[in-house]
Amino acid sequence: MSAADEMLDIVDENDRVIGRLPRGEVYAKGLRHRCVFVQARDARGHVFVHRRTATKLVFPSLYDMFVGGVVGAGESYDDAALREAEEELGVSGLPRPRHLFTFLYDDGAGRSWWSAVYEVRCDLPVRPQAEEVAWHAFLPEDELLRRLPEWEWVPDGLAAYERLRAHRATG
Repeated sequence: MSAADEMLDIVDENDRVIGRLPRGEVYAKGLRHRCVFVQARDARGHVFVHRRTATKLVFPSLYDMFVGGVVGAGESYDDAALREAEEELGVSGLPRPRHLFTFLYDDGAGRSWWSAVYEVRCDLPVRPQAEEVAWHAFLPEDELLRRLPEWEWVPDGLAAYERLRAHRATG
């Protein structure tokens, strides 16, 4: 089954399931669905940053400071966060990511999804999926902040990162 054939729940403005369609159709019609964003840090506290491959359906070749992706039909946010983190980092046995907050991402141009933000510590050697990740590194937070204006970032990840920084600032 291709990524475009994966079934997703369609949700309303209150994150209630109102339907179910293949991912390709969800994207083509701009329907609201669910996604997870997991910030992975190593033992030093450095953030996993990567550049997406050119073949990704959404935001190809852009940088991201989260691993994650869509929540499958009938799947919980928590289960999707663990599955996506292990898949994209190329590890197994990762601790369950800790949920921080959820927000509705809307770019104003027809892309909208409920976004659950998580964090996880990854002390395992990573082996990111070649079909998902073109480049990766664990960067210190200050270097990540320096790269924000220099690199082209996925817009939903950037929105999640800004909210995460505000969330941490308010404790």
